[in-house]
Amino acid sequence: MPGAYHQLLDAAIGHLESLKQRGVRYVDVSPELLSRLAKPTTQKTAAAPLGQAPPAVISQRSDEPDVYHSPKLSAAEKESALAKLRDEALACVRCGHLVSSRTQVVFGVGTVHADLVFVGEAPGQDEDKEGEPFVGAAGQLLTKIIQATGLDRDKVYIANILKCRPDTPGKVYGNRKPRAEEMETCFPWVKRQIEIIQPKVMVALGGTAVEGLLGNMPTGITRLRGNWQAYRGVPVMPTFHPSYLLRNQSWLIKRRVWEDMMQVMERLNMPISDKQRSHFLRR
Repeated sequence: MPGAYHQLLDAAIGHLESLKQRGVRYVDVSPELLSRLAKPTTQKTAAAPLGQAPPAVISQRSDEPDVYHSPKLSAAEKESALAKLRDEALACVRCGHLVSSRTQVVFGVGTVHADLVFVGEAPGQDEDKEGEPFVGAAGQLLTKIIQATGLDRDKVYIANILKCRPDTPGKVYGNRKPRAEEMETCFPWVKRQIEIIQPKVMVALGGTAVEGLLGNMPTGITRLRGNWQAYRGVPVMPTFHPSYLLRNQSWLIKRRVWEDMMQVMERLNMPISDKQRSHFLRR
């Protein structure tokens, strides 16, 4: 139970830190709840040790061959294939309701020779305007995270599960989560991007990105993050979306995301300095 205990403790502390950041100074707790918390529990809960994947989550889309079994392309062939795919995606009109509301298709950005690919959920208003993923406030934070690892945006590849901004009828601002059928219709684009790039590691930013890559999740992103998954043989690290970090300024949540990124760095055999290891640790 120590692992489960610390997971629950971290979650409780993170929630209280979030409330504090929003100006909440008091939390009401009923006497009945306090009484129940004071009693030892006899129920045994199966919890995965920290750093290990929950047993209920497995590699999805396993009916398809490993990405690495796709034809090996030369550097020039990779660039040509991705450029051709981009032209095809920019002309896509499969989702009429998204075509009528979008400004442009947001294909992806970065190098086709990347070892590391970041996958988000869908473009927002800023991305729809600029035609590039992660250029708003969440994108600026993602850039800082990438730079903190010692990489730059032009050394990785960034894409979304959905290439068009989800329409928001009757609303000028705000975003909505992509629907399952929209993600499934659009998935062939990101699928082909991954096959061409053949990255060594992918990072799924948020629960929607995980769902788009791996299928329905039997558990939420809070429990899933930090535990390695796989998409057709490619290691996938689920973590929180940068927009979640903007809404939740807890040092603990930031530290969790950074721990996920250090796992990615280790998987890519990147050096990790003592300074990097101490990011977001309380002194």
